[in-house]
Amino acid sequence: MDPYALLGVRPDASPEEVTAAYRRLAKEWHPDLAGVDAGRTMALINAAYDLLRSTGWQQRSQGREAESSNGRPRRGAWLDDAVRRALGPELLGALRHEERVAVVTPAATWASPHTLLAVTDRRLVWLLDDAPVNRIRSLDFGAVRRIEHRRSWPRGRSAVLRVTPAAARPLSFTELRPPTAQTIAAHVVAALRSAAGAHRRD
Repeated sequence: MDPYALLGVRPDASPEEVTAAYRRLAKEWHPDLAGVDAGRTMALINAAYDLLRSTGWQQRSQGREAESSNGRPRRGAWLDDAVRRALGPELLGALRHEERVAVVTPAATWASPHTLLAVTDRRLVWLLDDAPVNRIRSLDFGAVRRIEHRRSWPRGRSAVLRVTPAAARPLSFTELRPPTAQTIAAHVVAALRSAAGAHRRD
């Protein structure tokens, strides 16, 4: 999808214009107001907004990735341009060949209040923006024992995603939008169930 077209904004729209467009569409397509069938459209609107928020995060934090001009394939060439821009050069460099990206969103962790989280088809990968070394971390879905999300208190305007690995300390990603935390948790649970089903068939 083209996130700009979906939100109805120009590619050079300011963060304020993107947020205003998102809020307008969220009011129009929220399932509580537009009915259950609007859920798919609302999920696309949420994904587009998270993608553009991540792109803005990259532009503020690191600048745009320089396109390859020496004939070599661009990193992450199998991904849409909007996803590549949102990931930025460091997360793109951490991806495995043909690894698909489902969600890219700003977050916060205990290690860095400026974290960029990417959820792929096989793992969580995140960038700790203000860490001097070991800026990229990852966790394969196979190593996840439990994942859950909850709204933050007192007002519940943001959410926390808590991930418990099988052999390490739990991780918490905070400052997420509630629909984003819910989508990530559902994505990981679905991947784990799919892997368990494939394992049983073998």
